[in-house]
Amino acid sequence: MPEGLTQILRTDAKQNRDRILEVAREVFASDGLGVSMREVARRADVGPATLYRRFPTKKDLVLEAFLDEFHTCRSIVRDGFHDPDAWRGFCSVIEQLSELNAQNQGFTEAFIAEYPETVDLVAHRTETLRAFTDLARRARAQGELRADFVVDDLILFLTANRGLASTPAHDRIKAARRLAALMIDAFRASPANRELPPSPQLTRSAGSS
Repeated sequence: MPEGLTQILRTDAKQNRDRILEVAREVFASDGLGVSMREVARRADVGPATLYRRFPTKKDLVLEAFLDEFHTCRSIVRDGFHDPDAWRGFCSVIEQLSELNAQNQGFTEAFIAEYPETVDLVAHRTETLRAFTDLARRARAQGELRADFVVDDLILFLTANRGLASTPAHDRIKAARRLAALMIDAFRASPANRELPPSPQLTRSAGSS
């Protein structure tokens, strides 16, 4: 095959792949992970065979579509973990995760649900929750975080954050910041704290905090 034609085919293949990922991010962000592969192909204006050639399974597409978000989420928790003031680090994680997840509901769903069989997602989630659990322990030891906080409360928070998907796009970040501020106040240790109902077991990946 002539070199020029080979280059054209490679360029076309890359453009198809980039378009598929762009569309996947958009539809997963707006509609969640329930969107079918066929629907992604239709919106990307490629044939199903082209989609499956690039991404043999849906988990491959999900992982690649959210790769940047995985790294961002991990960095947010890592930065908070390394803050010498654990409460400040804890608050920073809540604030930044709130914004990240408000912008991409598909990622929130993948993080919360531990998307089936996607080992990379499970490993990411486990590592992130473990670091956050350690950060919460330190914040509680400082006397800043309420004593009955458990890591499942982070999942509850992210679940509530998913509701922002119905908020108009131009108000979503403002809403995320306000929700984060309200949650931080709820997490803060105070003589006024009331006893909480038992926590549901939403995650066992990091153990209890």
